[in-house]
Amino acid sequence: MALFLAGCSLNIPTAKNVKKNLKPEEAQAAAEKFINENLLPSNVKATVKSAVLEGDVYNISLNVGGKDYTSYMTRDGGKFFQSGIDTATYAQENAANQAQAPADDSQAQAPAENVPKSDKPKVELFVMTHCPYGLQAEKGILPAFAALGAKVDSSIKFVHYFMHGDKEEQETYNQVCIRDQQTAKYSKYLECFTVSGDGAACQASAGIDQAKLKSCVASKSKEIYKADSAASQGYGVQGSPTLVINGAQSSAGRDAASYLAAICAAFNNAPAECSAQLSSASPSAGFGAGTDASGAAAGCAQ
Repeated sequence: MALFLAGCSLNIPTAKNVKKNLKPEEAQAAAEKFINENLLPSNVKATVKSAVLEGDVYNISLNVGGKDYTSYMTRDGGKFFQSGIDTATYAQENAANQAQAPADDSQAQAPAENVPKSDKPKVELFVMTHCPYGLQAEKGILPAFAALGAKVDSSIKFVHYFMHGDKEEQETYNQVCIRDQQTAKYSKYLECFTVSGDGAACQASAGIDQAKLKSCVASKSKEIYKADSAASQGYGVQGSPTLVINGAQSSAGRDAASYLAAICAAFNNAPAECSAQLSSASPSAGFGAGTDASGAAAGCAQ
């Protein structure tokens, strides 16, 4: 089977100058060890059920938290890929999806019917720090979070793979530390970063404690990110942005008014804050402060 390996490619630590093709049982053990020691939080364990050789890579079948996933690893165990695309069918399926996509997403989308209601909805927006459409969603949802305040359990979280190089990975580690350890300053930081893309300048303008941030990035950031990664996989997230409300994937236009409507539909009894008048203009994709008149709802897919 011909495969295009997508998403995040991770180097697996091996003995220097050793290039040995692994047997299936060796690949299975190596993959399980790498995943549990590097990709998941300590309280979550993966079980690799099989490693089947397909051409030059092993198809790794694993289970995390009762859900099955498929990943890939090179024959020598040197690189691990969290996802793959079958080139024989991808182009055809992609064309079909494009044909079925709505031409205009500028109006607020109806919240997904499977989203359960609660007294205090838990709202998680999964993004990548340098995905243009994740940035667009953040600019749209931050005013909704601000309007609802403590009436919701809201958070920005990060998907389980990187697509935009080292700059994205390092920014992710910075952001999880700011979010978890300097929470009161995180929204101000994001409001700046999503527009300028200048992390250092935005840290200064938001008043980020540099010593605290550096300490966290060095010692805790990867462990914090593992929890986001595990949640992303647990929800079946496949693109940035992905909105999850009360544990179920939901949909909404990228503008603040649409996000507010989607979140408020998940209350048992919507609070007065749900009547806030927010902008119905979709923010522009990528860094910048403009708007997107097309209302397109693309994403950075895995």
